[in-house]
Amino acid sequence: MNCTRAVGFGPALRSAAFAPKLARNPAALRSSALRRSVQTQSLKPDDATVILNTQRLKRPSSPHFTIYQPQLTWLGSIANRVTGTGLSVLLYGFSLAYLVAPSTFSSANIVEVVAGLPDVVKIAGKTILAAPFAFHSLNGLRHLAWDTGKFLSLKGAYRTGYAVLGATAVSTVVLVLL
Repeated sequence: MNCTRAVGFGPALRSAAFAPKLARNPAALRSSALRRSVQTQSLKPDDATVILNTQRLKRPSSPHFTIYQPQLTWLGSIANRVTGTGLSVLLYGFSLAYLVAPSTFSSANIVEVVAGLPDVVKIAGKTILAAPFAFHSLNGLRHLAWDTGKFLSLKGAYRTGYAVLGATAVSTVVLVLL
């Protein structure tokens, strides 16, 4: 079987072979082609910035995420980032406070302050600490499963997302009741 026929180059090769000599000679083609009469001018950097900003104002803005229906996948991703940031801020904030005033932030002082709080405040504080910790830890396990190549389908992502939410609720209650 002819290679050009199998690939589909037959008609193109035939038309190129029988084309006039002028079309096959690049130098002749360049000299006979019409020249564009486009003129350019140099701009100062400030002028270029003005032109660029004017063009940007005329561009349509991309749709904001508020026009989309919330989905578990991106809500879970945002929540994972927020809880990770919050837990990091708490950890580094307490560490820096302990470095600055070790006697004020010692374990004995913290236990004494917490013991004097009403039970409702203790439960609220434990919930505020336990929920992000549980979610971030369990969602981290979900991401480790993804790193191994498991649950990467849309169905698997939703299934593990709901599993993380359920396990977060259960583990938050368990941690608060400790």
